[in-house]
Amino acid sequence: MKVVITAQGDSPDSEVDPRFGRARNFLVYDTETDTYTPVSNTQNLQAQQGAGIQAGRTVADTGAQAVLTGNCGPKAFRVLAEAGIKVYAGVKGTARDAVEAFKKGELTEATSANVEGHW
Repeated sequence: MKVVITAQGDSPDSEVDPRFGRARNFLVYDTETDTYTPVSNTQNLQAQQGAGIQAGRTVADTGAQAVLTGNCGPKAFRVLAEAGIKVYAGVKGTARDAVEAFKKGELTEATSANVEGHW
């Protein structure tokens, strides 16, 4: 299974980015190989609009089945949901901490966006 964590850096020790659409990086964690692969999201950092939609498409292209993030807006949530990707919002700490909490079943799946658009 592949899980994407929004991250402020490009390593598992990076802090979870509180923004989905404008996260600096996505770390793709593969549960089968226990490895992380960074994917840059710099194209969306300064986007005037559509950052969440584009970020959602980027994540869907990774083959991820879940996203661990601080916050997720309505457009991004819709793109992720349509791709069958579960969203876990309110995540804090490092990417490694987030993955461990996910593995232990300590995170709650979001049923909708937890912030307004352009957050």
